[in-house]
Amino acid sequence: MFFTLGVMIIPGIAYLIPTWQGIQLAISLPNFLFLLYYWFIPESPRWLLIRKKKDKAVRIISDIAKHNGRCLTPIYCQITVSDEEVTNPACMDLVRTPQMRKCTIILMYAWFTSAVIYQGLVMRLGIVSGNLYTDFFISAVVELPAAVLILVSIDRIGRKLPFALSNAGAGIACLITAAIPKDVMWLKITLATLGRLGITMAFEIVYFINTELYPTPLRNFGVSLCSGMCDLGGIIAPFLLFRLVEIWVELPLIIFGILALVCGGLVMLLPETMGISLPEETIEDVENLGNLAR
Repeated sequence: MFFTLGVMIIPGIAYLIPTWQGIQLAISLPNFLFLLYYWFIPESPRWLLIRKKKDKAVRIISDIAKHNGRCLTPIYCQITVSDEEVTNPACMDLVRTPQMRKCTIILMYAWFTSAVIYQGLVMRLGIVSGNLYTDFFISAVVELPAAVLILVSIDRIGRKLPFALSNAGAGIACLITAAIPKDVMWLKITLATLGRLGITMAFEIVYFINTELYPTPLRNFGVSLCSGMCDLGGIIAPFLLFRLVEIWVELPLIIFGILALVCGGLVMLLPETMGISLPEETIEDVENLGNLAR
């Protein structure tokens, strides 16, 4: 929701600051405030245990319990750490076993697709929009229901089905929008809005489903590598959009629709993570997660 609120204020910033250099500074400089997080955000106790730092992990757990008005049971002091040597994650760890390989490839494609379609639909406003500021703001407001739909669905019907349906919905909306003539503009706008809603849901779901499918030692590395495809998608999106509209203005929507539909089918191959123990320490935990899903 706060991501969407950030998108909603961008047209106001752009309206008040007429140069792209000024806009870039306005939205970039506040990021230095994240440096303050170093003193406020505790390290992950699970990660510390993997790194054989039991005492620090227990101190953080105790501090969390204290701030939540809870008391730790003695069992927390009896936590043991593995005697195995700590190894740093490698790229091959993400594709070494069948289940890890499948999850990694599908998630990389999902990140790429979400970025291409989301960025493409946003930038398409600059081509077909009447008042860019107003249309950008309205399209951002449409993203708010996406967060609400996620909140009411992921703990009731699971992660996988909303993920697949949001991609499929975005794809179908893009394809139908491309087929509707311009003289029915209200319908084109409505369906394009539904496409933006669907891809926003998919973009938000891929963030946490990615973290749930990797064990603790590989989680940061795996999410970073997979989400790198999001950056690649963001780079490709403007070239894809502005080159294809020279051929036919609706051609980018057809490409977006195909990408989203393929993604919707692929994510159904991922294991469902609702209500089951998540992978903690080893790649074998991920393989077992796949067996539970079957």
